[in-house]
Amino acid sequence: MDSKLIVLEGLDGSGKSTQFDLLCQYLTDKNIPFRHISFPEYDKPSSALVKMYLSGEFSKNAADINAYAASSFYAVDRYASYKLYWEKDLKEGKLILASRYVTSNAIYQMVKLPANQWEEYLAWLSDYEYGRLELPQPDKVVFLDMPVEISQTLLSKRYDGDENKKDIHEVNVDFLKQCRDAAMFAAEKLDWEILPCSDGKSALPIEQISEKLKAIVDSVIRGK
Repeated sequence: MDSKLIVLEGLDGSGKSTQFDLLCQYLTDKNIPFRHISFPEYDKPSSALVKMYLSGEFSKNAADINAYAASSFYAVDRYASYKLYWEKDLKEGKLILASRYVTSNAIYQMVKLPANQWEEYLAWLSDYEYGRLELPQPDKVVFLDMPVEISQTLLSKRYDGDENKKDIHEVNVDFLKQCRDAAMFAAEKLDWEILPCSDGKSALPIEQISEKLKAIVDSVIRGK
């Protein structure tokens, strides 16, 4: 099998972690060689600036942190991960499954800029991370589209109702709504696959979303 890099994206509370775990189990059951990676890599030193940013050390308001500076925090973490842990696997033809990637900057950082600068930012991001840092470009990006109102309910359940456990992104509903707009813009410009995860009022069954996601991944693996 030719090497493939598949990225799973979604706003906080979209069910991405659950779907990522189910997808990993599916690939394991099918005996498909793969490596799974997840960003940020909180347990690695390379994520130090990301953790400072998300914990609010620079500012409690994410919008106060320059989009390009914050993008660099995440880019450094990805670069270290690639060079240290999975570059060899990709070059040897193994499937790489990523939970978040360069694409997350297009969702969470681009939104800090005026909409008339979004296209310019996407060009900069591609040149910076794929070009100058030489990170591999994904073969497929799947965005799990869960309305923010529903995702907030799921986040509250995750943290047992303790709002203090949310990071500076998760706690800002208006910011997350803007991030969804940015994701839709990026999806159109960069040809991401959008996977609806609700009927507009409530989340779809986990199994239903999983089956659709597996079909997308199977298609990528087959090269279709």
